[in-house]
Amino acid sequence: MDHPYFHSLMMTPPLAIPSKSPRVVAASLSPSSSQTLHDRLRKQDSFSTIRQPKVLHPVDNEDLKLLILENISQDAVRAFQAQGFHVDHYKKALSEDELVDKISQYHAIGIRSKTKITERVINAAHKLLVIGCFCIGTNQVDLVTAGKAGIPVFNSPFSNSRSVAELVVSEMIALSRQLVERSHEMRQGIWNKQSKGCWEVRGKTLGIVGYGHIGSQLSVLAEALGMRVIFYDVINIMPLGSARQVDTLPTLLAEADFVTLHVPELPETINMIGPQELAQMKEGSYLINNARGRVVDIPALIEALQSNHLAGAAIDVYPQEPGSNGAPFDDQVNAWSSTLRSLPNVILTPHIGGSTEEAQRMIGEEVSLALSRYLNYGSTLGAVNFPEVDLRAITAEQGNHVRVCHVHSNQPGVLKQVNEVLSPYNVEKQYSDSKGDVAYLLADIADVSPQDVNKLREMIKHTSANILTRLLA
Repeated sequence: MDHPYFHSLMMTPPLAIPSKSPRVVAASLSPSSSQTLHDRLRKQDSFSTIRQPKVLHPVDNEDLKLLILENISQDAVRAFQAQGFHVDHYKKALSEDELVDKISQYHAIGIRSKTKITERVINAAHKLLVIGCFCIGTNQVDLVTAGKAGIPVFNSPFSNSRSVAELVVSEMIALSRQLVERSHEMRQGIWNKQSKGCWEVRGKTLGIVGYGHIGSQLSVLAEALGMRVIFYDVINIMPLGSARQVDTLPTLLAEADFVTLHVPELPETINMIGPQELAQMKEGSYLINNARGRVVDIPALIEALQSNHLAGAAIDVYPQEPGSNGAPFDDQVNAWSSTLRSLPNVILTPHIGGSTEEAQRMIGEEVSLALSRYLNYGSTLGAVNFPEVDLRAITAEQGNHVRVCHVHSNQPGVLKQVNEVLSPYNVEKQYSDSKGDVAYLLADIADVSPQDVNKLREMIKHTSANILTRLLA
């Protein structure tokens, strides 16, 4: 999937509350619209070498527990453990029933694409503070329910772009040269040297649907191979190189020798390639889908392949996918699986678009950093379902400062109530933003005595719109 298509001293013993908060905060600078997320995070890390940030600790003292699933990068696991978090790491995905049974003891969860965080799972997650999707997509998470529960969701929208783009290039060449068929024949002991229906990609037209991080990188790679590149996106985008944006999807389908999809799964994109769109594609062209499984009507694609209207296809994503390696990919998973597997010049891969060592390492670094920054001091930069709020670091010299992290319903009068609670103190900095029904406030309060910390938290927690309140001190 590729957007922009459809684009927190010492203190008295604390009181226990349902939400559990973290220990350490990294340095932070105020966000700047002219910088990328990576630029801002790197700049914040360099800030710590100039002004030493204060090490914050949670007001409530239960150790943070993280549940990491689906064989997420060991670098990410080690990064969490180095911060003192307790990490339970599993190689496989968990079912909804397994998650409901386990999730209540964890403060954070890291998943990839197979684990589904449903409303039922979220309702059972009494301590959960944050969800990390170690992948691009987030449609495996009920984002609305998570947001309303005060749980931000982070992903990695950039880190596997190159890996996916390179996979598409390899698939175009393999399809145009019928490499899968020739390899299969050789493994069966059959020598079948032929050139009929085999083509160079040089001089052919590549149509990219969704010209975001993946699509734009693919555009550059394709032009380096001598291909002509056109693209369709609902947003007007400056093309790279000699690529050209077309006004409509039918225009792209009619011109392209290869059509590749790089769009998110949205109501507007489900079955966006169906019988009508397949009929609009050039006879003898190829379809490649490394986006989301439900953006292509697979039975209609099978018909287009069986009729020889399309010369081949490469599919990496499916409406329903097995939950673990070694599980069968058969008609019990998708009713048409056996038919699709039997078709010639069709490349089927098990959702490996971002499955390279480089991509997984970068995804692990990016998402683990985002989760740590939220757990440690409340930053929501990069959250997909949550207001993006950040404050610069509390410095080591500010020994009696407290950071308030307050998630609340987006309704009138909330800031008035919270500021009345904070009025006896000096509010050194404060930032609030909202997204949909959820709003989020960060505030750094000076001159808070250890005796007042629990009182302050309880007063904010009992304001009328409170969803979740954490204090870091």
